[in-house]
Amino acid sequence: MLTTVYGAKCIGIEAVPVTVEVDIRSGIGIHLVGLADAAVKESLLRTITALQSMGYRIPGKKIVINLAPADMHKKGSGYDLPIATGIIAASGQEELPLAGEFIIMGELGLDGTVRPVPGALPIAELASARGFRGCILPLESAAEASEYGLTEIYGVKTLSDVIRILNDEGREFWSLKDDALPAAPERHQQWTHYDDDIMDFADIVGQEGAKRGLEIAAAGGHNVIMVGPPGAGKSSLAKAMVRILPPMDREEALQTSKIYSVAGKGRLRKGLSCIRPFRSPHYSTSVAALIGGGSESILPGEISLAHNGVLFLDEFCEAPKRITEALRCPVEEKKVVISRLRTKVEFPANFILIAATNPCPCGYYGIGDRCTCSPSRRASYLSRLSGPMMDRIDIHLWLKPVDARSIVRKEQAESSSTVAERVFRARQIQQERFSSEGIRTNSEMNGRQVKEFCPIPPPARDYLEKAVARTGISARACNRILKLARTIADLQGDTEIGLGHLSEAIGYR
Repeated sequence: MLTTVYGAKCIGIEAVPVTVEVDIRSGIGIHLVGLADAAVKESLLRTITALQSMGYRIPGKKIVINLAPADMHKKGSGYDLPIATGIIAASGQEELPLAGEFIIMGELGLDGTVRPVPGALPIAELASARGFRGCILPLESAAEASEYGLTEIYGVKTLSDVIRILNDEGREFWSLKDDALPAAPERHQQWTHYDDDIMDFADIVGQEGAKRGLEIAAAGGHNVIMVGPPGAGKSSLAKAMVRILPPMDREEALQTSKIYSVAGKGRLRKGLSCIRPFRSPHYSTSVAALIGGGSESILPGEISLAHNGVLFLDEFCEAPKRITEALRCPVEEKKVVISRLRTKVEFPANFILIAATNPCPCGYYGIGDRCTCSPSRRASYLSRLSGPMMDRIDIHLWLKPVDARSIVRKEQAESSSTVAERVFRARQIQQERFSSEGIRTNSEMNGRQVKEFCPIPPPARDYLEKAVARTGISARACNRILKLARTIADLQGDTEIGLGHLSEAIGYR
């Protein structure tokens, strides 16, 4: 008897269906075909033991299990549940009339319990797009997938729960229902929670110029590099930027959550997170960990985990050259494509890069006579910041030590909530401007959009022409200056880019 059950496989942040065909007929042995890896092949022993522990028998016949399409590699332990379900149905031990109407995924324990699997959110999206009745997933994975809200999600703890659902017995007991998410501001108030080490702008002494630069970066999605001595507040400022970013809307939250779901880092237990991700890998991280990759399965790296949020790279000049240069394409393209011999996977990587570095090896260049580095050492140190990489960074901030008056008196500074309101208004302006363009922020504009949305009056045009001729900046940098000036104008509520906006933008280069 031939039985068909459906599973799924994640490629990037999208899921594709996998058909699990189980056929039982005269013969001997259990055969698994369909380009299965070691984890899938080992599932046979787990599945048989789980079935026996649940009181089911293993037919003394030839069992052929085919994972289709046969030319696509199948990896992971999530196929345990559909294989077990297929064997039960094909052997006639249960009728299971609804077996072909759900996508079923889960890892089986030897006692028949079901363990969570990664990629639940893309699987739920696939079930909705392909017209399945719903998904049957381990309880933890189901809680994550229920946030999709457009298909029925069933959370199970044991194999027997799956059998009851497929027999149409009390399915509402296992169904996890989730109403449409409330509006972004309401979710922001209800579910916002920052880590204790994320400071408020009001708690950071001095550095008003740097705060202004980060406010502009948050408003337009621009990249930033901060150069300054130890203790100037670079790390605190970078972390504090999370508090001034607007909460993610539903589309952004779903996209970011899909990345975390595929990576096995699902954090959806009380609803989709409104807070934009903040990732801060150590400068000694590998290229695969930063960009994404892997030998067994291709997983998203730090730049994709920072999608719609902030990627903070401290001690930028200390990072190996291959790490800093690997960021060139993702920073420009807002995505990363990872190619292997037979696989090509694309992950989104639209993040705000914040880099921080010291001005020299000892860190004190420009502060009186404290620097002990020779001119050649200083030049060699800063030369690690390559021209192409610096060309892709919109805002260059040079920080000085905080003066004694500010340290001692600790005068009250503007709070993050006040800055966040201005950033939110600027983002709303951009959302209306780009409603038909498929982008969200000024930093994402292409050449045509810069020409259309960033016109400048003749006096400002003459000023920009002289600045470009004097500094010798590239065409890319010139475009980025215009994008930055557009953001500064949005923060001030101005419809046109003026000379003042352009002058400030050039100052950040």
